[in-house]
Amino acid sequence: MKTDIEIAQEAKMSPIKEVGAAYGIAEDDLELYGKYKAKLTDELWDKVKDRPNGKLVLVTAINPTPAGEGKTTTSVGLGDALKRLGHKTLIALREPSLGPCFGIKGGAAGGGYAQVIPMEDLNLHFTGDFHAITAANNLLAALLDNHIHQGNSLGIDTRQILWKRCLDINDRALRNVVVGLGAKADGFVREDHFVITVASEIMAILCLSDDMKDLKERLGRIIVAYNYAGEPVTAKDLNAVGSMAALLKDALKPNLIQTLEHTGTLVHGGPFANIAHGCNSVRATKTALKLADIVVTEAGFGADLGAEKFLDIKCRKAGLKPDAVVLVATIRALKYNGGVAKSELGTENLEALKAGIVNLEKHIENIHKYGVPVVVTLNSFVTDTEAEYQFVKKFCEDRGCEFALSEVWAKGGQGGEALAQKVVETLNTKESHYHPLYPDELSLKEKVCAVAKEIYGADGVVYAPAASKAIARIEEMGFGNLPVCMAKTQYSLSDDQTKLGRPANFSINVREAYVSAGAGFVVVITGSIMTMPGLPKKPAADNIDVSEDGKITGLF
Repeated sequence: MKTDIEIAQEAKMSPIKEVGAAYGIAEDDLELYGKYKAKLTDELWDKVKDRPNGKLVLVTAINPTPAGEGKTTTSVGLGDALKRLGHKTLIALREPSLGPCFGIKGGAAGGGYAQVIPMEDLNLHFTGDFHAITAANNLLAALLDNHIHQGNSLGIDTRQILWKRCLDINDRALRNVVVGLGAKADGFVREDHFVITVASEIMAILCLSDDMKDLKERLGRIIVAYNYAGEPVTAKDLNAVGSMAALLKDALKPNLIQTLEHTGTLVHGGPFANIAHGCNSVRATKTALKLADIVVTEAGFGADLGAEKFLDIKCRKAGLKPDAVVLVATIRALKYNGGVAKSELGTENLEALKAGIVNLEKHIENIHKYGVPVVVTLNSFVTDTEAEYQFVKKFCEDRGCEFALSEVWAKGGQGGEALAQKVVETLNTKESHYHPLYPDELSLKEKVCAVAKEIYGADGVVYAPAASKAIARIEEMGFGNLPVCMAKTQYSLSDDQTKLGRPANFSINVREAYVSAGAGFVVVITGSIMTMPGLPKKPAADNIDVSEDGKITGLF
């Protein structure tokens, strides 16, 4: 059996100019990064902005398990299948982070015969967007520390510095550090911290900005610290906006690549959904909706994280209205949620399936709360049995969901035609009545409670004293009308990753909260979630190599 990277490396790519031409994109509207990658120019948006929007389909999933679900694979395969059925389709995805690529999860280009290519480029440096975000983030940190060293005319309280440095590698040793050690010229000694680049507010800002004007306004609102009077100090106060914007000028432009079947794919931005808002850029999604009849996008991790933030943050802020949601599951993952060990998942077990399918049930209920039609799809595995398949099919149809089996990993777009037909049928016959879960007017704690109870199924919320104090301060500063971005483990509906299925009788524990004023949301950190992940005992980096002729191996 061929590996993902072998399949990708054997693919014959079309010149990206030809891929763009299929969507009416002229060569002058592409900024080429070699033959097979390009950025879309700012001028393209001016040409297409008055066109009507196509249909927007969100792909999400149940809570991830070691058994695998295949959300990006499904997004890519569905896009290819819709194209095969004659629909002008674009796919809109996030860029992969180097953290998972070298850690445990691997890349984010899809899998099998449902991939975007060039796979190695995408999973590694791509067009440099993440490096630009890292540089802009750390430039702001450097300007902040330099301001303090040069006399601190803004009166910044060094005990109340909020801005953290970042790096797009899992490095637990950098979570908590001390900077400024050495001579007097080496800066002011203080505790500092690192987050992974995808958790940086700069990443969220880039993904939520409409254009350069919007980007600069958002950058200026970033709160980096408080002064001795307790007032916020912003990036604008530090005169950092122009230089950061210069670093982000090209990163703001969406990237165009292709699938194995040459379907156009806009890949742009990459916030994690467990510690950030988990969606690709607003700019890429809006552009795709002007260029295609159907746009397939995805949101990270389970629907309790990525889909909730897509629907409560991205759609609310960008004025987007999804027309349908595809909810991805696998028989294996459902049985894992039902208590079956990973080594036993290949054996038919209807009792375990019945016990674990409650996780899928909760996600179906959650999406319905937003007024959007749901199509459930099962990623097919050779170990699945007909009895298991029929059980899940009836379970979904009894709950008002369309259902289809997906075989895109093995068959590409052809294996997704049944799913594509169900999606088209849903788009044509079921109206979306999208609305966010909660109104802007609720207090921050009421918004947190709404997500905890309605989406996670919690009994309530318990706040650490520091978190309550932070929320009160955020509201006093006038940010109480913002949506909340919940940072929570992806492995469970609760904030305890060991609670599988559909947990009950639990509370969500909030330990920290802070405002991302530029991004336009309040981050609420729950449980033991970390904004700088660590590497596993045997990281994926162990198996990645480059041959003498430059061929990369071991990337997945």
